[in-house]
Amino acid sequence: MLPKMESAMRRVAFVTIGQSPRSDVLPDIIEQTQTQFEVTERGALDGLTDDAIANLAPQPGEERLVTRLRDGREVLLGKPAIDRRLHTILAELDQARFDLLVLLCTGHFTPFHLRTPFIEPQHTVDHFVQGLAYGAERIGIVLPNAAQIDEFHGIPGLATKAAGASPYLVGNEAALQQAGASLADTDIIVMHCIGYTEAMRKVVKQAANRPVLVSRLLVAHAIDIVLA
Repeated sequence: MLPKMESAMRRVAFVTIGQSPRSDVLPDIIEQTQTQFEVTERGALDGLTDDAIANLAPQPGEERLVTRLRDGREVLLGKPAIDRRLHTILAELDQARFDLLVLLCTGHFTPFHLRTPFIEPQHTVDHFVQGLAYGAERIGIVLPNAAQIDEFHGIPGLATKAAGASPYLVGNEAALQQAGASLADTDIIVMHCIGYTEAMRKVVKQAANRPVLVSRLLVAHAIDIVLA
């Protein structure tokens, strides 16, 4: 019998709406996954000057996105411009023979048409929550910016109540505590942004005394499911 050949290392490309590398996100995701893979990172704001990034700020009537620059600064972006940039980046990566493409944002974007297996966190997180929150009367949602509350797309079949607390501002623990306390009357809470960490989840959980899910952990589980 011939010896079993070791399979080649899987290649996964991660795309952030901010700047890469996402040193605040990828180490956590990699730590939580059981499957080994090579990492490539791309960012929708890579190579842009501060002035160019400022020109991507939300225009009147546009939905907002919140992300992080390479140096740790928080930035507010208009969704239409980032949507276009993501489509361009993902179309390029789709031609590069990756085993998996992963978007590092739970925002709702226009559909991506890709041949490569693709994890879109908005759908991933929302469908995980639908399964885990079966029978719940109301879901708490923590969003990066209070202005996004009225823009939140909702989770099909579930009533939601939202609060805002940035994952990127220094000294944000008080805002996280306030958000958690305001959602104490919900059945389960979802921190609906890749930027939220396990430490932040614990702050919200303590304040709310409710089960709390963090998006990046659900994405890590999804990566294992696809690559296994």
